[in-house]
Amino acid sequence: MVGASQPSSGVNDQGAVHDEFHDRTLLPVAHPRPSRSLPTRPLISVILPVLDARPWLEEQLRALAAQKCAEPWEVVVVDNGSSDGSRELAQAWCDEHDRFRLVDASGVPGAPAARNVGVRASGGDLLAFCDADDVVHAGWLTGCVAALAHADVVAGVFDFWTLNWMTPSVAVPAANRQLGFLPAGLGANLGIRRGVFDSVGGFAEDLLVGDDIDFCWKAQLLDFRFGYAWDAIVAKREREHLGQVFRQSFAYGRSGTRLYRLYRDRGARPDQLGAAKSWLWLVASLWMLLFPEKRNKLARTAGLRLGRLVGSFEQHAYFP
Repeated sequence: MVGASQPSSGVNDQGAVHDEFHDRTLLPVAHPRPSRSLPTRPLISVILPVLDARPWLEEQLRALAAQKCAEPWEVVVVDNGSSDGSRELAQAWCDEHDRFRLVDASGVPGAPAARNVGVRASGGDLLAFCDADDVVHAGWLTGCVAALAHADVVAGVFDFWTLNWMTPSVAVPAANRQLGFLPAGLGANLGIRRGVFDSVGGFAEDLLVGDDIDFCWKAQLLDFRFGYAWDAIVAKREREHLGQVFRQSFAYGRSGTRLYRLYRDRGARPDQLGAAKSWLWLVASLWMLLFPEKRNKLARTAGLRLGRLVGSFEQHAYFP
């Protein structure tokens, strides 16, 4: 589903599940370039791609409408070909709220295409991206703007508990250093200066998963500065059903292999020891299938690993 990119899970050296693809270790970016100063009152455009998000869309639209930001801002809702009433709901909302506009992106499938269409239809000097099935916190937009005063691309942080009935914890970035290479953010909570977006050429529309990481890497390789928007918090909605969890993790695994192939000459590398431990953990944890509350944990790891195997054959690049 468009607008539902979420962290995949791997297994650490102790066998515990962790975000292997989205490692949370904060590391500095080499050779940053100072950002240009912002205009006094920039226009901020929020880009919200939507595909069949009817059960959650109104909650996100309501949270966006409640944003208190001192700068002028707009929300561009981009429908990617919904058939569940999402488009009609978005249109009704836009009819009632002057800041909201609906644009059509049904011609090319995928979140990256929808984001690109939304940016082209927007007027903002600053761009803020979020997803239709999540919920932005109050102050999210202000946090994006503040962070972009000191960087060119910023990754917001995620609250993984509010929408998933989990114990409250500390909000963290879902993506930091990737594949032993460069840090990156997710399209579910990302801020970008328009000039950077234009320089990179937008999101790669042939990367239906991982386009956000690819964008962040390209920007840094062009010497744009990457940072974190610690006050831009989004409540992230995790998948609930076993099949959904597996398919999502499988897609992350396949995309990770492609990103590795594209960037291995630049320094991206696989963690072969971690992969071996992950496979051992997976085999040793098959008993989890007997307990419904543990199956999703197993499905995340199995999906990621099998996705990487399939991706290795497709990309002719070994990435376990």
